[in-house]
Amino acid sequence: MTSQAPEKVGVSSTSEVAKERMARLNEEALVSAGPTRGFFRGTWQSIRDLGEYRELLGLLVRRELKARYKDSALGFLWSLLRPIAILLVYYVAIGKFLGAERSIPSFAIYVFAGLTAWQLFTDVVAGGTGCIVGNAGLIKKVYLPREVFPLSVLGSGLFTFSTQFAILVLGVVVASEIPTGSRLLFVPLSLLVIVVYATALALVLSAVNVYLRDVQYLVEIGLTVLFWSTPVVYSWALVQNIVAGGWLQQLYLANPMAVAIMGMQRGMWVAGTDQPFPDGLGTRLLIMLGIGLVLVWLAQRLFARLEANFAQEL
Repeated sequence: MTSQAPEKVGVSSTSEVAKERMARLNEEALVSAGPTRGFFRGTWQSIRDLGEYRELLGLLVRRELKARYKDSALGFLWSLLRPIAILLVYYVAIGKFLGAERSIPSFAIYVFAGLTAWQLFTDVVAGGTGCIVGNAGLIKKVYLPREVFPLSVLGSGLFTFSTQFAILVLGVVVASEIPTGSRLLFVPLSLLVIVVYATALALVLSAVNVYLRDVQYLVEIGLTVLFWSTPVVYSWALVQNIVAGGWLQQLYLANPMAVAIMGMQRGMWVAGTDQPFPDGLGTRLLIMLGIGLVLVWLAQRLFARLEANFAQEL
């Protein structure tokens, strides 16, 4: 009695289906997974890519927020406690000991308005600098628009800013110094200036940091110098007394963060209505915003040029 080998049912049909699929794939045109070249065409394609990955961007923002306070008991409260602690230090050391509050009415509100704006800028620039290196594992595995990583840092920074700004609003309400009228326009305009310049720096620094890791340490030093170059804990009147007119004053006002922080203070600091501010502060903010938008565009194109070798460098 002879045994008969079992028939291999369906093997030939499966092989034919696989061959058909391979044939269709070979007929399709290859699609580049990298950034599109060209200033205008590349910019438009980058915007489209970011639109397609907007859900991923939202997930990265939430991941950024969760990772920042992972395993901490207070969680998001730390985003409030840190600036409040800094405010108390400046209020006691500079306001009380050095007597700054004698020349700056409602010194606490003045300082907190500046600190809130400055903290947003610091979070985006410092966090954005290391975001590509910090996501090296994901970048080496799959292709996606790498701009989502600096933008996710921006998203988490804006969330933190919103919580701190809510405390500032509560403070002005408790102090019965609620801003009204056209002065409120300075707040969103100043916020836009901060966002565009922080985004431009985050894009450039995150890309350069992949090739030169010393950048993150230079950023820490630069942010410290820039902080004391902006009127966060001292007034514009003091700057005027030291650099009265001339090119030094114009050089000081060329700092977009100095102009943006003064705009935030002009909008929220009711007690300082009679205090001096630079002439044409609103016009300066609009000019800074226009320049910043151009810088964001140039920063994105530089980022697109440098991202081609991210995976190899990481």
